[in-house]
This record gives sequence, structure tokens and C-alpha cells, in this order.
Amino acid sequence: MQIQNRITLASSSPRRKALLEEAGLTFSICPADIDEDIRKGESPREHTIRLAEEKAQVVAKKTNDSWIIGADTIVFIDNQILGKPSDINEARKMLNLLSGRYHTVVTAFCILNVSTGKTVKKAVESKVKIKKLADKEIEDYLKTGEPLDKAGAYAVQGVGNFMIEEIGGSYTNVVGLPMEELKDALKKVGIVKM
Repeated sequence: MQIQNRITLASSSPRRKALLEEAGLTFSICPADIDEDIRKGESPREHTIRLAEEKAQVVAKKTNDSWIIGADTIVFIDNQILGKPSDINEARKMLNLLSGRYHTVVTAFCILNVSTGKTVKKAVESKVKIKKLADKEIEDYLKTGEPLDKAGAYAVQGVGNFMIEEIGGSYTNVVGLPMEELKDALKKVGIVKM
């Protein structure tokens, strides 16, 4: 993969960083500090696309790079959007809600051309089934600290992998970036040549 322009990832997520590195991209990192609250009437797709774009826009003001990649991931179940839990009690509630059930993981990305302001945005959905979790499994997992900075309070690529029964769709989407779709978009806008 040959990179044609300078890229900044508008995220502090080590998972997103690792996915882009595995894809062979060279990039800098500049986290975006934005309000991630859900707006009334906003669908999961609308929410993640809006946040991905806002992250890219905020970072565009702080860098000289040509392109910014913003991204956001949420978990969706029972008409509820689950972002990152605010504390261990909220993480426990999320894990109990997900236990033994299917849910949807929505990750959106926004590729922003800093010089033109043009964007390419996409949201990707994956279905995940969590096995039925015993209270002790939840408590032991909470003690790892892993759930606290993850949408839905679990990390598919980490210790939380023990609870995954099934994934329908993109695994990397569940991790934090739908890499096939992102690579296609990067090629389409000419950021990379493969």
C-alpha cells in the first residue's frame, strides 16, 4: 500500500491505531475531545456518523495533515445506544443487558480532506451474540478494568473475547474500524494506492 498524502487519526483508541498499522498505513494521532452525548431522535447510524465527522472536523483545526480519519463505535440493543460506561456500575448494567443476547455494533468513519472540506462517511453494522454470563464472570471481567473505555463495556479483541458466542459481519468493525470498507474509501479518494 502506497500512501499518497499525510493522514491523522482523530482517535486515542489503541485498537484503531493497531488496525491502521496492520493495514500498513503511516499516520499521526491527534485525539478529538468532543461531546459524545446522544441527541434526541438520533438513530445509531446518525449518531456514529455525526460523531466521526465532528471528531475529524475538530482535529482538522489542529493539524497540517492533508486527511483526517474520525471514527466512532457504539453498541445498540433494545432501542438503546450503549457508549462507553461512565463507571463500573454502568458497565455491570450493560453486561447484564447484553448477556445471552444479540446486539448490533455500529462503527462509522469519516475521511475529511482538510484543504477542500469534503468528506466520505460510512457506517457499518455487525451483529454480535454474547453468551449467557454468570454473575461471577461479569464481576471477574469488571475487575480487569477493560470494560471501562469500551462501547458496550467489552473488548472483543481482549479479555472480553471469552463472552463472544457469534459475530455476524465485520470483526474489525466490532474492534473499532471496518477495515475493508475503510480501505475501499481510502482508495476511492486517492489517499492510498494498492
